[in-house]
Amino acid sequence: MPKMEMPSGALILLILRVLRSSPLHGYAIAQRIHALSADVLRVEEGSLYPALQRILLKGWAKAEWGISETNRKVRFYKLTPAGRKQLDAELSEYERVNEAIRAVLNHA
Repeated sequence: MPKMEMPSGALILLILRVLRSSPLHGYAIAQRIHALSADVLRVEEGSLYPALQRILLKGWAKAEWGISETNRKVRFYKLTPAGRKQLDAELSEYERVNEAIRAVLNHA
């Protein structure tokens, strides 16, 4: 099956949504997105960590060092109140755009 391209802007939304449930380290975030998407979406390191850095710089998450389930030192990312607010805004915008696309597909 061909590799699925992540729609522009979707990665930030997906990361914020996954972090809403619980703090996770980077690899766990990528694995969770992959699993929840029924193995359709794959998040590469080259896009995941720059996105996480942008999220940290905007104050939507905070990070702290911890030990992973494999006993490795990793950074755990946790959604902040500002991140929850941003997630709500991103979800609202996603729904608006998705509705518009559906309208075009159904009526064209």
